[in-house]
This record gives sequence, C-alpha cells and structure tokens, in this order.
Amino acid sequence: MTIWDEILTRMRTRMPEEDFRRWFGATAYASDHGNQVTVWVPTEAIRRHIMSHYDEELRSALGALGRTYTTMRFVVGGSGDDEEETD
Repeated sequence: MTIWDEILTRMRTRMPEEDFRRWFGATAYASDHGNQVTVWVPTEAIRRHIMSHYDEELRSALGALGRTYTTMRFVVGGSGDDEEETD
C-alpha cells in the first residue's frame, strides 16, 4: 500500500462517496521521495479543485501518518514527466 492509498482511505471517510469518486477516483500514485509525494491527476481542473478545496485535509492525513513535513505535488497527465505542474 502506498502513502497515497493510505491518504485516500482517510479522505474517503471524510466526504460523500460521490465527491470522493469525482475528485480522487482518477488519481494515481506517482512517487514518494520522503519529503514530497507526487500524484497524477487527469485534468488541470481536478488538480486545482483538489488543491483549493482539500489542501487542509490532505495535510491532516499526512500528519496522521507521521509525514508532517511532506508536501503533495499533483501533476496533470500521468506521463511521468515532471514539467511545470509544481505546487
């Protein structure tokens, strides 16, 4: 189980299932470098929505998992290219 799977498990219990599927259903774990977890998202709109509406909950989930100083990075596409989608 990846750190993203653990975060998703926590997020799922804190929101309606329909919202969870809409915003997190098509996301995918990309990498974990200790201080940064990278997640692929399908569109820029979903990336923006997650960042603007769920940032606090994601930070809380990371903290609960002992990763207080870890940041989340959402990259559109899933090609593995680390281009300009930095946060």
